[in-house]
Amino acid sequence: MSWPPVDLALARRLEHAEGAANAAFVDARSRVAPAHGATWIAVDGARAMFDGVGSPLTQTFGLGLDHPVTDTTLAALERFFAERGAAVDHEVSPLAQGDVLPLMTARGYLPIELTDVLCRPLSGDDALAFPATLAVAPIDPAEGAAWAAAAADGWSDSPEIVPFVHDLAAVYPATSGATCYAAVDGATLVGTGVLAVHQGTALLAGASTRPAWRQRGAQTALLAARLRDARRQGCDLAMICARPGSASHRNAQRRGFRVAYTRIKWHRDMEPAGRH
Repeated sequence: MSWPPVDLALARRLEHAEGAANAAFVDARSRVAPAHGATWIAVDGARAMFDGVGSPLTQTFGLGLDHPVTDTTLAALERFFAERGAAVDHEVSPLAQGDVLPLMTARGYLPIELTDVLCRPLSGDDALAFPATLAVAPIDPAEGAAWAAAAADGWSDSPEIVPFVHDLAAVYPATSGATCYAAVDGATLVGTGVLAVHQGTALLAGASTRPAWRQRGAQTALLAARLRDARRQGCDLAMICARPGSASHRNAQRRGFRVAYTRIKWHRDMEPAGRH
Protein backbone atom coordinates (compact mmCIF):
# COMPACT_ATOMS: atom_id res chain seq x y z
CA MET A 1 0.00 0.00 0.00
CA SER A 2 1.20 3.51 -0.78
CA TRP A 3 0.90 5.72 2.32
CA PRO A 4 0.25 9.44 1.92
CA PRO A 5 2.71 11.80 3.63
CA VAL A 6 1.49 13.34 6.87
CA ASP A 7 1.23 16.98 5.84
CA LEU A 8 -1.26 19.81 5.60
CA ALA A 9 -2.87 18.29 2.51
CA LEU A 10 -3.59 15.02 4.34
CA ALA A 11 -4.89 16.86 7.41
CA ARG A 12 -7.25 18.90 5.21
CA ARG A 13 -8.55 15.75 3.56
CA LEU A 14 -9.15 13.91 6.84
CA GLU A 15 -10.60 16.84 8.78
CA HIS A 16 -12.83 17.93 5.91
CA ALA A 17 -14.22 14.39 5.65
CA GLU A 18 -15.10 14.33 9.33
CA GLY A 19 -16.45 17.87 9.24
CA ALA A 20 -18.67 17.06 6.26
CA ALA A 21 -20.01 13.93 7.97
CA ASN A 22 -20.87 15.83 11.14
CA ALA A 23 -22.47 18.67 9.19
CA ALA A 24 -24.67 16.10 7.44
CA PHE A 25 -25.64 14.72 10.86
CA VAL A 26 -26.59 18.19 12.10
CA ASP A 27 -28.63 18.73 8.92
CA ALA A 28 -30.42 15.44 9.60
CA ARG A 29 -31.14 16.47 13.17
CA SER A 30 -32.64 19.75 11.96
CA ARG A 31 -34.95 17.81 9.63
CA VAL A 32 -36.14 15.13 12.04
CA ALA A 33 -36.28 17.35 15.13
CA PRO A 34 -36.59 21.03 14.10
CA ALA A 35 -37.22 22.14 17.69
CA HIS A 36 -33.75 20.94 18.65
CA GLY A 37 -32.23 24.00 16.97
CA ALA A 38 -29.38 22.08 15.33
CA THR A 39 -27.40 24.15 12.85
CA TRP A 40 -23.87 24.85 11.65
CA ILE A 41 -21.82 27.58 9.97
CA ALA A 42 -18.44 27.85 8.27
CA VAL A 43 -15.90 30.47 9.34
CA ASP A 44 -12.58 30.64 7.48
CA GLY A 45 -13.02 27.01 6.46
CA ALA A 46 -13.79 25.73 9.96
CA ARG A 47 -17.21 24.17 10.53
CA ALA A 48 -18.93 25.15 13.78
CA MET A 49 -21.65 22.67 14.78
CA PHE A 50 -24.47 23.14 17.24
CA ASP A 51 -26.34 19.94 18.09
CA GLY A 52 -27.58 21.05 21.49
CA VAL A 53 -25.81 22.05 24.69
CA GLY A 54 -23.56 19.21 25.85
CA SER A 55 -23.60 17.24 22.59
CA PRO A 56 -20.17 15.93 21.50
CA LEU A 57 -20.98 17.31 18.06
CA THR A 58 -21.32 20.84 19.43
CA GLN A 59 -17.83 22.00 18.52
CA THR A 60 -15.69 22.98 15.54
CA PHE A 61 -13.89 20.84 12.99
CA GLY A 62 -11.09 21.86 10.63
CA LEU A 63 -9.94 24.98 12.47
CA GLY A 64 -6.81 26.46 10.90
CA LEU A 65 -6.57 24.11 7.95
CA ASP A 66 -7.85 26.36 5.16
CA HIS A 67 -6.81 29.67 6.76
CA PRO A 68 -4.51 30.52 9.68
CA VAL A 69 -6.27 30.82 13.02
CA THR A 70 -6.69 34.43 14.17
CA ASP A 71 -8.41 36.25 17.01
CA THR A 72 -11.04 37.39 14.49
CA THR A 73 -11.77 33.79 13.49
CA LEU A 74 -12.08 32.64 17.09
CA ALA A 75 -14.28 35.59 18.05
CA ALA A 76 -16.74 34.79 15.25
CA LEU A 77 -16.90 31.13 16.28
CA GLU A 78 -17.32 32.03 19.93
CA ARG A 79 -20.29 34.27 19.10
CA PHE A 80 -21.97 31.38 17.31
CA PHE A 81 -21.82 29.19 20.42
CA ALA A 82 -22.54 32.00 22.91
CA GLU A 83 -25.75 32.88 21.06
CA ARG A 84 -26.90 29.31 21.71
CA GLY A 85 -25.83 29.09 25.33
CA ALA A 86 -23.09 26.56 24.65
CA ALA A 87 -19.48 26.23 25.74
CA VAL A 88 -16.86 26.42 22.98
CA ASP A 89 -14.88 23.36 21.92
CA HIS A 90 -12.37 23.10 19.07
CA GLU A 91 -10.84 19.83 17.82
CA VAL A 92 -7.51 21.07 16.46
CA SER A 93 -5.00 19.21 14.31
CA PRO A 94 -1.30 19.82 15.03
CA LEU A 95 -1.02 20.82 11.38
CA ALA A 96 -3.38 23.79 11.83
CA GLN A 97 -1.97 27.07 10.57
CA GLY A 98 -1.39 30.10 12.78
CA ASP A 99 -0.21 30.54 16.37
CA VAL A 100 -2.85 28.18 17.72
CA LEU A 101 -1.38 27.36 21.14
CA PRO A 102 -0.73 30.93 22.32
CA LEU A 103 -4.03 32.12 20.84
CA MET A 104 -6.00 29.45 22.68
CA THR A 105 -4.32 30.00 26.01
CA ALA A 106 -4.60 33.80 25.71
CA ARG A 107 -8.38 33.47 25.13
CA GLY A 108 -8.89 31.28 28.19
CA TYR A 109 -9.11 27.84 26.58
CA LEU A 110 -7.92 24.68 28.32
CA PRO A 111 -6.84 21.42 26.65
CA ILE A 112 -9.23 18.70 27.81
CA GLU A 113 -8.94 15.74 25.45
CA LEU A 114 -6.65 13.96 22.98
CA THR A 115 -7.86 12.07 19.93
CA ASP A 116 -5.72 10.04 17.55
CA VAL A 117 -6.63 10.39 13.88
CA LEU A 118 -5.72 7.12 12.20
CA CYS A 119 -5.79 6.39 8.49
CA ARG A 120 -4.79 3.80 5.92
CA PRO A 121 -4.91 3.44 2.14
CA LEU A 122 -7.49 1.07 0.67
CA SER A 123 -6.50 -1.69 -1.71
CA GLY A 124 -7.76 -4.88 -3.29
CA ASP A 125 -6.38 -6.80 -0.32
CA ASP A 126 -9.09 -5.43 1.96
CA ALA A 127 -10.97 -8.66 2.48
CA LEU A 128 -11.38 -10.52 5.75
CA ALA A 129 -13.42 -13.56 6.70
CA PHE A 130 -16.23 -12.78 9.11
CA PRO A 131 -16.85 -14.93 12.20
CA ALA A 132 -19.13 -17.76 11.14
CA THR A 133 -21.83 -16.78 13.62
CA LEU A 134 -22.07 -13.16 12.48
CA ALA A 135 -23.79 -11.55 9.54
CA VAL A 136 -22.76 -7.96 8.74
CA ALA A 137 -24.66 -5.64 6.41
CA PRO A 138 -26.16 -2.15 6.11
CA ILE A 139 -29.42 -1.89 8.01
CA ASP A 140 -32.84 -1.48 6.47
CA PRO A 141 -34.48 1.89 7.29
CA ALA A 142 -37.13 0.02 9.27
CA GLU A 143 -34.40 -1.26 11.61
CA GLY A 144 -33.35 2.24 12.70
CA ALA A 145 -34.87 2.00 16.20
CA ALA A 146 -33.33 -1.41 16.88
CA TRP A 147 -29.96 -0.18 15.60
CA ALA A 148 -30.07 2.85 17.91
CA ALA A 149 -30.97 0.62 20.88
CA ALA A 150 -28.04 -1.68 20.16
CA ALA A 151 -25.63 1.24 19.78
CA ALA A 152 -26.75 2.67 23.12
CA ASP A 153 -26.53 -0.72 24.84
CA GLY A 154 -22.87 -0.86 23.87
CA TRP A 155 -22.36 2.03 26.31
CA SER A 156 -24.33 0.44 29.15
CA ASP A 157 -21.23 0.31 31.36
CA SER A 158 -21.56 4.14 31.42
CA PRO A 159 -25.31 4.36 32.19
CA GLU A 160 -25.27 8.13 32.63
CA ILE A 161 -24.63 8.62 28.89
CA VAL A 162 -26.80 5.82 27.46
CA PRO A 163 -29.85 8.07 26.81
CA PHE A 164 -27.60 10.61 25.11
CA VAL A 165 -25.95 7.96 22.88
CA HIS A 166 -29.38 6.56 21.99
CA ASP A 167 -30.52 10.04 20.99
CA LEU A 168 -27.51 10.45 18.70
CA ALA A 169 -27.80 6.98 17.22
CA ALA A 170 -31.45 7.54 16.33
CA VAL A 171 -30.41 10.30 13.89
CA TYR A 172 -27.69 8.41 12.01
CA PRO A 173 -30.06 6.41 9.76
CA ALA A 174 -31.49 9.72 8.48
CA THR A 175 -28.06 11.26 7.79
CA SER A 176 -27.19 11.91 4.14
CA GLY A 177 -24.01 10.18 3.01
CA ALA A 178 -23.88 7.89 6.05
CA THR A 179 -24.62 4.16 6.02
CA CYS A 180 -25.40 2.33 9.26
CA TYR A 181 -24.09 -1.24 9.60
CA ALA A 182 -25.07 -3.98 12.03
CA ALA A 183 -23.41 -7.21 13.11
CA VAL A 184 -26.07 -9.83 13.83
CA ASP A 185 -25.77 -13.09 15.78
CA GLY A 186 -28.79 -15.17 14.91
CA ALA A 187 -31.70 -12.80 15.46
CA THR A 188 -29.82 -10.45 17.79
CA LEU A 189 -28.26 -7.19 16.65
CA VAL A 190 -24.97 -7.24 18.60
CA GLY A 191 -22.74 -4.49 17.14
CA THR A 192 -22.99 -1.26 15.18
CA GLY A 193 -20.86 0.93 12.95
CA VAL A 194 -21.24 3.81 10.50
CA LEU A 195 -19.58 4.50 7.15
CA ALA A 196 -19.54 8.08 5.78
CA VAL A 197 -17.91 8.84 2.42
CA HIS A 198 -16.55 12.23 1.37
CA GLN A 199 -14.54 12.83 -1.79
CA GLY A 200 -12.77 9.47 -1.75
CA THR A 201 -12.24 9.35 2.01
CA ALA A 202 -14.13 6.84 4.14
CA LEU A 203 -14.85 7.82 7.75
CA LEU A 204 -15.56 4.85 10.03
CA ALA A 205 -17.47 5.81 13.18
CA GLY A 206 -20.29 4.68 15.47
CA ALA A 207 -18.47 1.59 16.79
CA SER A 208 -20.43 -0.08 19.59
CA THR A 209 -20.74 -3.68 20.77
CA ARG A 210 -23.21 -5.00 23.31
CA PRO A 211 -21.35 -6.18 26.44
CA ALA A 212 -22.35 -9.84 26.18
CA TRP A 213 -20.94 -10.08 22.65
CA ARG A 214 -17.59 -8.36 23.16
CA GLN A 215 -14.40 -10.19 22.20
CA ARG A 216 -16.30 -12.23 19.59
CA GLY A 217 -15.16 -10.41 16.46
CA ALA A 218 -18.10 -8.06 15.92
CA GLN A 219 -16.01 -4.93 15.41
CA THR A 220 -13.45 -6.79 13.28
CA ALA A 221 -16.28 -7.91 11.01
CA LEU A 222 -17.84 -4.44 10.93
CA LEU A 223 -14.48 -2.88 10.03
CA ALA A 224 -13.93 -5.37 7.23
CA ALA A 225 -17.41 -4.87 5.76
CA ARG A 226 -17.11 -1.09 5.76
CA LEU A 227 -13.61 -1.10 4.25
CA ARG A 228 -14.82 -3.43 1.50
CA ASP A 229 -17.83 -1.26 0.72
CA ALA A 230 -15.81 1.96 0.90
CA ARG A 231 -13.44 0.62 -1.74
CA ARG A 232 -16.41 -0.39 -3.91
CA GLN A 233 -17.62 3.22 -3.67
CA GLY A 234 -14.30 4.47 -5.02
CA CYS A 235 -12.56 5.45 -1.77
CA ASP A 236 -8.77 5.19 -1.65
CA LEU A 237 -8.32 6.29 1.97
CA ALA A 238 -10.03 5.35 5.23
CA MET A 239 -9.92 7.10 8.61
CA ILE A 240 -10.91 6.45 12.21
CA CYS A 241 -10.80 8.81 15.20
CA ALA A 242 -10.19 7.12 18.55
CA ARG A 243 -8.98 7.74 22.06
CA PRO A 244 -5.34 6.62 22.43
CA GLY A 245 -5.22 3.10 23.87
CA SER A 246 -8.95 2.45 23.49
CA ALA A 247 -10.47 -0.77 22.11
CA SER A 248 -11.41 1.09 18.92
CA HIS A 249 -7.79 2.25 18.60
CA ARG A 250 -6.48 -1.32 18.96
CA ASN A 251 -9.03 -2.71 16.49
CA ALA A 252 -8.03 -0.07 13.93
CA GLN A 253 -4.33 -0.85 14.31
CA ARG A 254 -5.01 -4.55 13.83
CA ARG A 255 -6.65 -3.68 10.52
CA GLY A 256 -3.61 -1.74 9.33
CA PHE A 257 -4.48 1.80 10.42
CA ARG A 258 -1.66 4.07 11.56
CA VAL A 259 -1.77 7.26 13.61
CA ALA A 260 -1.48 10.28 11.32
CA TYR A 261 -1.54 12.80 14.18
CA THR A 262 -3.06 13.51 17.57
CA ARG A 263 -5.63 16.29 17.96
CA ILE A 264 -6.16 18.43 21.02
CA LYS A 265 -9.66 19.42 22.08
CA TRP A 266 -9.62 22.98 23.45
CA HIS A 267 -12.48 24.00 25.75
CA ARG A 268 -13.77 27.31 27.03
CA ASP A 269 -16.79 27.60 29.30
CA MET A 270 -19.94 29.40 28.25
CA GLU A 271 -19.76 33.21 28.31
CA PRO A 272 -21.55 34.84 31.27
CA ALA A 273 -24.93 36.28 30.27
CA GLY A 274 -24.61 39.70 28.67
CA ARG A 275 -20.85 39.52 28.15
CA HIS A 276 -21.02 38.87 24.42
